[in-house]
Amino acid sequence: MVEALVGSGYRVYPINPVTSARAREGESPSRSKSDQGDAHVLANLVRTKRQDLRPMAGDSQEAQAIRVRARSHLRAIRLQQRVRNQLRSALAKFFPGALPLLGDEPTELRDALAVLSLAANPEQGRRLSQSKIRASLARYGRQRNLDLKAAQIQAQLRTPQLELSSPKVTSAYSDEVGYLVRTLIQVRSEVGQLEEQMAVDFREHPDAEILLSQPGLGIVLGARVLGESGDDPTRYVNAKARKNYFGNAPVTKRSGKLKMVNRRIARNRILADASFRWATSALAASPGARRYYDQLVARGKTGNEALRALANRLVGNLHGCLRRHCRYDEPIAWPEALAEAA
Repeated sequence: MVEALVGSGYRVYPINPVTSARAREGESPSRSKSDQGDAHVLANLVRTKRQDLRPMAGDSQEAQAIRVRARSHLRAIRLQQRVRNQLRSALAKFFPGALPLLGDEPTELRDALAVLSLAANPEQGRRLSQSKIRASLARYGRQRNLDLKAAQIQAQLRTPQLELSSPKVTSAYSDEVGYLVRTLIQVRSEVGQLEEQMAVDFREHPDAEILLSQPGLGIVLGARVLGESGDDPTRYVNAKARKNYFGNAPVTKRSGKLKMVNRRIARNRILADASFRWATSALAASPGARRYYDQLVARGKTGNEALRALANRLVGNLHGCLRRHCRYDEPIAWPEALAEAA
């Protein structure tokens, strides 16, 4: 509804729920509540505090489309992980010899599906020939070391392992594994298609070149960052506002001699996750980012604290590049690292 109102030309003012609740308590000491009363409180907030409120930004159609595609892709990725965990749990109950096949990498999942599509229980696994395993691996996309990998998988499936004594229960588990394998194959195909569609829309956006120039940002993370942060130039007053929305800027509370610095809770969770992954990838892509991270760790910060601080710095660099419509430049982004090296 909000997007429809903004798209229709209405000026919409976002108001924090905590702000409206406190205003309602101030106007109604009895704590009574009604829709009419809430509307009156919100109207008064806009009338009396308009100078402190900012109209909601309206992103371009291109950015909105990228946001939809990026969220669909992220949901598909999470669904894939959930089904993968269900498959791992099912195998642990009756086919533990196949558990090492799943691994953690996408290529390991691909190979595991190639094998489990042929052998959904220990007996079928022992009967698999090396030639069948090799052919299935090739059919599912593996191109290198086919013979070696097929031999390793065959030896793994033929190792002694604990098995259920009930054929009926084993058959039921086999059917469950077959269903999960077919589901995973379909989900992986959908993930690939969603990623291709997202990449096409993302590359056509005017800001795509700037985002891809940032160290550690690729198509997937770049699309998430662009879709969630938007492309309206009036959305963020300054770099601090963008950092706050990403959720990596700390929250400082001061009262007298007391000073507390906490992690930000109110944030865009998708952006917070994307920026954390971005910072992790930037460690290998940017010498300045690596140096900054090492300095924070040397000062006693934990790995996660240092990555959040690095992500906060990277978001500031991105804000400057978008404001100036320029690509990322390592010496400009990390001038202190260059000065120390000199």
